[in-house]
Amino acid sequence: MKRIFGILLNYFVKGLLIVVPLGAAFFLMFWVVSRIDTGLNLSTEILVDSQGKPLYVPGLGILTVIIIILIAGVLVTNVITDPIKKWFMRWLNRVPLFKFLYSSIKDLTEAFVGEEKKFNEPVLVEVNESGLKKIGFLVQKDMKSLDLPGEVAVYFPMSYSFAGQVVIVSADKVKPINRSAAEVMKFVISGGVSGLH
Repeated sequence: MKRIFGILLNYFVKGLLIVVPLGAAFFLMFWVVSRIDTGLNLSTEILVDSQGKPLYVPGLGILTVIIIILIAGVLVTNVITDPIKKWFMRWLNRVPLFKFLYSSIKDLTEAFVGEEKKFNEPVLVEVNESGLKKIGFLVQKDMKSLDLPGEVAVYFPMSYSFAGQVVIVSADKVKPINRSAAEVMKFVISGGVSGLH
């Protein structure tokens, strides 16, 4: 009886290791997509059924977001010229709180998906004399603007979080890591559990 219980417990643990991460990932994706879809779905405002009740069309909110992003991409690429962009940015700079939020979100978005990705140089930084090292991403190679020649800015993401901190260190303490940025980010975010292959 004890042996059977041990075998069943072993199967349960192995199943748990498969089902929990898969279930959590799918749940999180479903939750985010459904929240966006519900928040941006205009079908209940526009469409009604035969009894006059609002009609909800699943997926219309996500489709709306995709279409808006595509139209914005086409307009920015083909229609909107540099003078119009500069005028728009000057107008945005007059709204203090919006300017801060917009520029912060824009910079963060561009760091991951823009033409000038910022988190694409993984580095190993020697933190102290005892040999402690941290993994980070080189974000600024020149800190002369802050009167810090020979220093660089390194972003250290935190494990199990997308938060992190920027630290200024001497350039000679920074050593490049010969791995892809995505692989290193996954390693750090997972707390080192997701191995570097």
